[in-house]
Amino acid sequence: MFKSSLYKIVYNNCKRLKVSKFYSDSCMFEIDTTYYCNKDNEKEIKHNIEIRKGVGNIRKVLEVYEELKDVKISDKKYQPLREQLHFELEKLPNKTHPLVTGYKEDPVVIHTINSKRTFSKEPFEFSEITEKLNIMRTDKLGITCGNRSYCYLGELAEVEEALIKYTVSKLLKKNYLLISVPDILPHAVLKGCGMSPNSNRTQIYALDPTLHGPDLYLSGTAEMSLAGLLMNSIHEIKKLPLKLAAVSRCYRAETSSVVEERGTYRVHQFTKVEMFTVTTPDHSDQMLEEVRKTQEELFTELGLYMRVLDMPPHELGAPAYRKYDIEAWMPGRKNFGEISSCSNCTDYQSRRLNIKYIDGNTKSFVHTLNGTACAIPRMLIALVETHQDTKGMARIAIPKVLQPYLNGKEYIGKNKSIPKLKILKLKK
Repeated sequence: MFKSSLYKIVYNNCKRLKVSKFYSDSCMFEIDTTYYCNKDNEKEIKHNIEIRKGVGNIRKVLEVYEELKDVKISDKKYQPLREQLHFELEKLPNKTHPLVTGYKEDPVVIHTINSKRTFSKEPFEFSEITEKLNIMRTDKLGITCGNRSYCYLGELAEVEEALIKYTVSKLLKKNYLLISVPDILPHAVLKGCGMSPNSNRTQIYALDPTLHGPDLYLSGTAEMSLAGLLMNSIHEIKKLPLKLAAVSRCYRAETSSVVEERGTYRVHQFTKVEMFTVTTPDHSDQMLEEVRKTQEELFTELGLYMRVLDMPPHELGAPAYRKYDIEAWMPGRKNFGEISSCSNCTDYQSRRLNIKYIDGNTKSFVHTLNGTACAIPRMLIALVETHQDTKGMARIAIPKVLQPYLNGKEYIGKNKSIPKLKILKLKK
């Protein structure tokens, strides 16, 4: 019954998604003027922008709002001023959880999971192991691939599929509805999720408008597609929370010169299983804890040593009210690396995408949350480095929970099916 009701919600939403110009083209979302345009909140909002190292000018917002305060909505003469107000409001970040507001530069460690593995010999890095076993290639990929690209070969590619199947099976048992999503999205959806597709520092790939039409972009995460699916929808309160999951390719124009992010730690495209939930405002804090608990359960069984972090304000993206990161110890790198995060975006996205719930005769904006269930490249780094055999790098142990998805295999060995490529010197 639970799953069928979820299917009905999504089906009805899909029928309802005749996107209005008000919310898609002009992006004139319904504003929380009670808070943002109240002079009594100016100091608090300004402080929030500063501690989050965000952009936005609350003074400008209040000045424009003051000019419009007594103007009738029907007066079209002031439409440019209304658009300016929305433009200024769009730049403001979400509120910050009161507890997080007091954090300094460093994240707060909530707790650690599992114990750190000890090695009799110096552990090897992921790139060294995969090179030795011939199970990954990051160069000589052909003319269609460039920097920060990769190919998993043989059994490592099998582990990738096993991780996806393991993760999805766990989420289905927790009543998540699996959705297959598109990887090409319009500007309105990305902007509604809090992204800035056309800014100078964007990580989003834009398709050539002369070839593919205007305002089309490659998705950086399934969160965007799932949020877009619910755009301009109304949900019955008794049908919430709505829990969705998706497996998708993620495209990001990543750049980094940080040594800790070398290799396949930060790449241009990767596979990820994403969770996206919709709930009422009074349950979103509780839902964030539930999403985090789900992540912890998924990763604990993989045998990784991890720490769970409550992130400080300057680490929050504009949409996030609160964010947890989970970092796994990567023995070869001798460092922790982020493998997952989850965020409560409260009504930041739902206001921009017009997603509401109805309680009696009252319609209110939902709260949206997202969380990474499995990001393949970093998960593989942590798994391979943690479960490596340091005696000659002959094999990698497969966690027991993944073995059923690998026909009972207990180890990854050397790939002998696909030969290593050799550079040939051609005579002129």
